[in-house]
Amino acid sequence: MKRMGIFLALCTVILCITPVRAANLEIPGKSAILMDMATGAVLYEQNAHEKLAPASVTKVMTMLLIMEAIDSGKIGWDDTVTVSESAAAKGGSQIYLKVGETMSVSDMLKSVAVSSANDCACALAEHIAGSEGAFVEKMNIRAGQLGMKDTHFVNCTGLDDDENAREHLTSAYDIAIMSRELMLNHPDIQKFTTIWMDTVRGGAFGLSNTNKLVRFYPGATGLKTGFTSSAGYCLSATAQRDGLGLIAVILGSKTSQERFAGCKAMLDYGFANFALVKPELPTENSIPVKLGAQKYVIAVPGEDVKLLIDKGQKDQVNIQVALEETLTAPISKGQKVGTLTVRVGDQVLRQVPMVAQDAVPRLTWWDLFVQILQKLAMART
Repeated sequence: MKRMGIFLALCTVILCITPVRAANLEIPGKSAILMDMATGAVLYEQNAHEKLAPASVTKVMTMLLIMEAIDSGKIGWDDTVTVSESAAAKGGSQIYLKVGETMSVSDMLKSVAVSSANDCACALAEHIAGSEGAFVEKMNIRAGQLGMKDTHFVNCTGLDDDENAREHLTSAYDIAIMSRELMLNHPDIQKFTTIWMDTVRGGAFGLSNTNKLVRFYPGATGLKTGFTSSAGYCLSATAQRDGLGLIAVILGSKTSQERFAGCKAMLDYGFANFALVKPELPTENSIPVKLGAQKYVIAVPGEDVKLLIDKGQKDQVNIQVALEETLTAPISKGQKVGTLTVRVGDQVLRQVPMVAQDAVPRLTWWDLFVQILQKLAMART
């Protein structure tokens, strides 16, 4: 026999959402996508897998590898980076590093995130991998690991200053994938991507964010602009409201205003139509254990249940938790002990296993003998 606990959630759950082409959503650009941050669900797309030049949006991958190096302990925020001749020679957006100049990893990464500094991107790439070329190899390997099938990088900046620049391609979908990886798993990057204006070199050099949504769009958290004559105006924009995080990407817009307006329109659409919920469990989720070293085991979801919802159905959802009446030791940690089911009406949207939070070993013969003696002693008193 199983016991059932039923409770209403605050919102409806939708796990797999078919890519949407909203009738009233026209995005000015060659390619565009809107993705949910938590689940990776595509909420809107327009030629999302077309291979295009990304310009400085490339630096999303550059920043991802830098953050991975920091979070793994390979490099530190306060490490000193010495500027090479090749880094100092980078054109485009820059903070005009001099050969031999030194700067901390933190200030260089801030300059990349806020002002798209190509010289800092190159210097950090060399600091991590020894050369920009070796770093680019790491970028392509990481892209493959993330399933970015439309992508091939030839530099860490997105500049057209390489003889192979025409081969430097990605897609709106792949940019959303790497943007999601950066923002979800390395939240410290947001202390830079949300800056509007700041300084480096002890206040002597000013930085101004190239992503205007950081100042003008409520909930904006980043992420990266890009422009070259061949790529056009590009943008990966991230924002969060009421627990819902979204990624909007545009490639190949004709003007800077169009890319910001297009991403704003996608973000507005996402926030107006969807929400994210993490269902709360019933307070009673313990199961009695026979012959166990502990009398009860706590049941928890076997995976993180963050669910994308359609706001129009938010009052129609119910969640059922079915647990075993009793269990017999031994019980292993993570052992399935029940099921969490999410429904809207009669439609099952998702089922998640409920598992044992901790292991419960079986009582030994000696433990059982001692328990019997204790019970006998209590019966005589």
